[in-house]
Amino acid sequence: MEAVIGWILAVVWSPALVGLCLLAGLYFSVRTRFIQLRGLPDMLRLMFRSPSSVAGLSSFQALSISLSSRVGVGNIAGVAMAIAFGGPGAIFWMWAVAFFGASSAFIESTLAQIYKDRDADGLYRGGPAYYIEKGLGQRWYGCLFAVSTIVGGGLFLPGTQSNAIAAALDHAWGVPAWGAAAGVVALLALVIFGGVRRIAHVTQVVVPFMALGYLLVAAIVVVLNLPAVPEMFMLIVRSAFGTDAAFGGMIGAAIQWGVRRGVLSNEAGMGSGAHPAAAAEVSHPVKQGLVQSFSIYIDTLVVCSATAFLILSTGAYNVHDPSPAVAGEAARMIVANVPALEAGPSFVQHAVESVLPGFGSSFIALAILPFAFTTILALYYIAETNLVYLRRSRRSPRLLLAFRLAFLGGVTYSALNTATVAWSLGDIGVGMMAWLNIIALILLHRPALAALRDYDGARARGLDPCFDPERIGIHNAPIWADIAAARAEAK
Repeated sequence: MEAVIGWILAVVWSPALVGLCLLAGLYFSVRTRFIQLRGLPDMLRLMFRSPSSVAGLSSFQALSISLSSRVGVGNIAGVAMAIAFGGPGAIFWMWAVAFFGASSAFIESTLAQIYKDRDADGLYRGGPAYYIEKGLGQRWYGCLFAVSTIVGGGLFLPGTQSNAIAAALDHAWGVPAWGAAAGVVALLALVIFGGVRRIAHVTQVVVPFMALGYLLVAAIVVVLNLPAVPEMFMLIVRSAFGTDAAFGGMIGAAIQWGVRRGVLSNEAGMGSGAHPAAAAEVSHPVKQGLVQSFSIYIDTLVVCSATAFLILSTGAYNVHDPSPAVAGEAARMIVANVPALEAGPSFVQHAVESVLPGFGSSFIALAILPFAFTTILALYYIAETNLVYLRRSRRSPRLLLAFRLAFLGGVTYSALNTATVAWSLGDIGVGMMAWLNIIALILLHRPALAALRDYDGARARGLDPCFDPERIGIHNAPIWADIAAARAEAK
């Protein structure tokens, strides 16, 4: 089974997908005139401006759900694995894919708002499947993405989170995997059976506190290791371009692992963040596109960087030789600072423990719990949205119940399985979604650019932008006529 999964992973995450992620982000950066930089003031301003409504979430609630899917175990275990198999230089390429990927996130989230719809309960739903069908006129392509997301995002990806929870609890307190699985599934059932709004309420409360607590501890550890910080930055840059003596032959591995783990963590271009973006109640699609774009920075440039600095400043890492092992011999390590530890949360636990003895293992285990739990919730929401799309917003209580049970079963299976299988399945899930979504974005980005020009024009005239798709030549987005009518009635 592991051999088959490894073969599929190699096909999905070929160098072509790595190049596509970077080049698409670069292209969208140029076409939007680097919206990820010039739009920063509006990103911060709009985050708390749009309240929730009967049909939609507030901008902050939508941001919280997307951050829940982005800020997860990938920010802890994923960064550790990037360093272990790509060297310190993988962190530079994570930063690169985050910077350029912020423009991809803007495009996909703006499109999700333009082409959003209402479900049977009157709630906003949207995402790549919706904008593929409405924007490209290709129902079959939308269905293909929806099925890929239900399988990849709903059944494969949650396993990386539950597996990390089980590993962290075992490392910290010796909790058996079955005990961790039972606890996680019980809590998940309480939330997901409460519907979309319960997911939004949980994430908007938990996400800010978990991120701030983690960043505070990371800052303390880095400050206590301040003399090592300048060399740490130089090591990242040298390793990224193959000029470091120890990691000179790892530039390919650094790019591959940096981009793969970057996309798994921040999900830019993967399409997952577009789902909660569509659920926000805003007067113009670009407003939520900007808010969602900022979530990439929070995820990678802040939280992932904090993990990288924890590990590298304390030297709590190993680096595996990317060249194939000789038959009959164990894989060679280029760096073996902590040879007894497997790449993952244990690197971070050891890093904190080396500076704050008696605190590191327990703290990281506690940090992983909300990180992973909220990510699983967000992944469920994304998968459910695609299930609603396939049913064309009709109520299907039995189908929904069956999916919820399958989702909980997948979470349980991965918690009890090996980390290699769980992460490989997660990578396959991300890769499937990324291939389909990035190709769709390249074919369909023009409506998002038209919406951006409309937004920039209104802002230049000192107006609060309000969206009218027909006026700027965007068709098949009828929900905005209803939104405009409701806004006029409210006045």
